Amino acid sequence: MGVTNGPVPDTNRPPAAGAEDDNPEVAMDEHALTATRRSLHAVAERLLAGPQYREHGEIRLQVTPGGFGQFAGPLRVEGTEIVGGERRAPLRGMISDVAAVLGVQAGEPADLYSEHAEFGADDPLAVDPAAAELLLGWFARGDEALRRFAPSEEPILWPEHFDLGIAADEVNYGVSPGDGGHPLPYAYVGPWTAREGEFWNASFGAVRTMEQLPDADAVVAFFDAGRAAAG
Repeated sequence: MGVTNGPVPDTNRPPAAGAEDDNPEVAMDEHALTATRRSLHAVAERLLAGPQYREHGEIRLQVTPGGFGQFAGPLRVEGTEIVGGERRAPLRGMISDVAAVLGVQAGEPADLYSEHAEFGADDPLAVDPAAAELLLGWFARGDEALRRFAPSEEPILWPEHFDLGIAADEVNYGVSPGDGGHPLPYAYVGPWTAREGEFWNASFGAVRTMEQLPDADAVVAFFDAGRAAAG
């Protein structure tokens, strides 16, 4: 893999007072966001990356219109559905049942990495439409920003951490829909060698929350600032 996967931040920089009242991204039910993120992560691993790896030896995923999908296959998530060729299935119920509709074998890529989706084998998918729209929109925002920031790099959605990123000049840049250490979406800059200074607000580098980066321009500006601070 060409990119070190996105980090887990240990610093949460809160939004300004009163921001939650004006920003639907912050006001979204955190429980719905977390449940949806975990479900989409499981789908990425078990219905996209796993089948793709078993057939093509490839785990990379990519942002696609309305969602994300395989690099070397037809399967992709569109909103609250998964699509493959002429087959389409809603993201609800058990992953095994969705896999049966799609005609694939469910399961994550075997023996490649140790971190996986926080999603039990018997957990039903819980994809809230509004939360899915927000999270998939965040991936689209990040994909646009990464391509503008580093046009020669291909943003990769890695299934193990479920983050979208690139590496340039020994610095990781990317966006995450959230994780166990930070439940809300965020963007990150992670130098391979630690830096010091006001910009760096996390142990791995720097993080800014989604509400601090309301559009692709803001994400690009954050990445530009990170590149400048990294030297």
